[in-house]
Amino acid sequence: MMSLLRLVLVLLIGLLPLQARAQALSADEMLAYVPPPFALGEALNDKGLYQVLNSGGAPAGYAFTTQPYAPLPGFAGAPVNVVVVLDREGTIVTVRLVHHNEPIFVSGMGEGPFREFFEQYAGKSIWSPMTIGTPYGGADSGSALVHLDGVTKATASVRIAHESIMAAAHTVAREHLQGRVAAPAARPDFDHDEALTWGDLVAQGLVSRLQVSNAQIDAAFAGTIWAQSDPEARARPDDPYLDLWLVDVTPPALARAALDQSTIDQMDRFRGVAPTDEFLLLIDAGRHGLVSEDFVRNTAPDLIKAEQGGLPIALRDADFLVDLAPGVPQGTALILRTDRRLGFNPAEPFTLLIEAVREHGYITPEVGRVELSLDHQTDERFFLREVPPVPVPPWLEALQNRQVDLILLATGLGALVWALGARMNRLAGWRHFTPARLLILAVMTGFVGFWGQGQLSIVTPLAVLRSAVEGGSYAFLLYDPFSLLVWAAAILGFVLWGRGLFCGWLCPFGALQEFAHHLGRALRLPQITPSARWDRRLKSLKYVALAGLVALVFLAPQHVDKAAEIEPFKTAITVHFQREWYFVAYALFWLALGMVLFKGFCRYLCPLGAFMALGGLLRGRDWIARRVECGSPCHLCRVKCRYGAIEKSGRIDYSECFQCLDCVAIHDDQSRCVPLVLAARRAGRTGSRPPALVPQPQEAGA
Repeated sequence: MMSLLRLVLVLLIGLLPLQARAQALSADEMLAYVPPPFALGEALNDKGLYQVLNSGGAPAGYAFTTQPYAPLPGFAGAPVNVVVVLDREGTIVTVRLVHHNEPIFVSGMGEGPFREFFEQYAGKSIWSPMTIGTPYGGADSGSALVHLDGVTKATASVRIAHESIMAAAHTVAREHLQGRVAAPAARPDFDHDEALTWGDLVAQGLVSRLQVSNAQIDAAFAGTIWAQSDPEARARPDDPYLDLWLVDVTPPALARAALDQSTIDQMDRFRGVAPTDEFLLLIDAGRHGLVSEDFVRNTAPDLIKAEQGGLPIALRDADFLVDLAPGVPQGTALILRTDRRLGFNPAEPFTLLIEAVREHGYITPEVGRVELSLDHQTDERFFLREVPPVPVPPWLEALQNRQVDLILLATGLGALVWALGARMNRLAGWRHFTPARLLILAVMTGFVGFWGQGQLSIVTPLAVLRSAVEGGSYAFLLYDPFSLLVWAAAILGFVLWGRGLFCGWLCPFGALQEFAHHLGRALRLPQITPSARWDRRLKSLKYVALAGLVALVFLAPQHVDKAAEIEPFKTAITVHFQREWYFVAYALFWLALGMVLFKGFCRYLCPLGAFMALGGLLRGRDWIARRVECGSPCHLCRVKCRYGAIEKSGRIDYSECFQCLDCVAIHDDQSRCVPLVLAARRAGRTGSRPPALVPQPQEAGA
């Protein structure tokens, strides 16, 4: 047996250098995921990022898979890989599943619920804070968060998928949208009020000014064919060509300082139908005039442009009759509007670009243009920033959603560890021990298994191994704190007792097998008891199963989840037998066999049990007391041990011990322990009190 354990450990260590790589989709593969009328454009990098084109062939967004950008490991250790199609405004067009190894969806619930989960992303902005609903905590309807419906029994898996999607999308946006999409823009604070005059605006830098003389505009065209095309500029070089004032008049205090009330009323009425528009007042006291003779009102100005963050701002004439407030410089006044939803942030710096135009020639004149720029920024105090609520980390959200379950589980596990530790001998000798044990196992099956979904699986250690090999994150463990707490108790049990705490007390499917055994005894079914030789042979199968699964992690990881179906846990506990008939038949077979063969799956085939036996090598002591007579001449404990965990020598094989405490009860029972019975008889014949027998520990190395 020890040689088998060493073999598994050598296999674990020997395969560590192997690596797995994430593969990006080819153009043909990606095309199948891009919905019409979009088409796939060129590849933009070696991470599988493609440009998406609209029906006219113009760039419309990006398509990419999440794995190269956010390889967050799932519960099987492999990332959930999905295709995301993102438009140029940061809105998700579609999310399509490519590949995953999440055990609950591989063959438990099927992929249908997983694919339906991804359908919720269409039309949602990647800058909107999102959170996943769970069956353990409802969504707050008053929250600003966007709530996505989770999948019952698979909350941890969909959280991992969601984090992958958002992390990858934000990475692509930062690298390729180049600031076109930003966090929600500031909006005017209409409750903020100040008594300001035009002089205050100038003094506080709330209005920007650009002055260009005729001489300066002449110098801008110097050396070109248009150098002599403006006689007025040459005649009066010191006169202003452009004397431009710029102020954002959307905030009420700024509007009152710059505009007459009649113009403010026009803005208020317009805001009723366009609440996201920002209004910019331009006043030119020079001769430029702001617009050309061909300008059509209520359209984009032909001589004025703006940009912010290197990207254009869509400007449009507001078509207002502009009357200025007293004290405001007179000139050509124009109010332009832009929609904040199109990317303009009024609290951030932006640049106004004004074209100076000259013509050369008469019949077919050549047009020359020079751009004049004016930088502007309005003080932050006039705006409110839409700071989205920061969702709590997924692991913390999972803790909060299940805090009641976790408190109950922690209390129960603490009581069980105390009872099996400090009170073990008294518990084993209690006349109600058997019904008490069955009650504990019923709680483990109902609360930990069916309700809490805390059935541990070999999939988790394999996922940890895969993350270690590939240098991935172990954060996926935090998405299921309930199971993580059971794992913590099992690991503590390794040190105190070996594998027995989990396999004998905490495993829901193991509890079902024990109930099946009691049912078989109640029905008086004949019991199968393999010989000692066959018992040893059959017990080695679980180590072979574990070694095979470990090998698949490195050699064929895509098949690990299917191979892990050797465990019937998912069928019986996770999905409550609601799956394909052959999986149900397989799980029922082991439960039916348990009626005549005591815990056959646990003893002979369970790869998780083999892993627990490896963990049991951490055991720091031989906690089952032995006497020198154990094994020679007394064999009562060995005969009574249904697990076959006691050798002929009386030595306890802790790698097979399920901590049922039967031998502990016999050891302390004056009427059943043969050495105690014989000692009492000898004392009766001599008329003296029987000597106190001190339990002897096992030999070292037991």
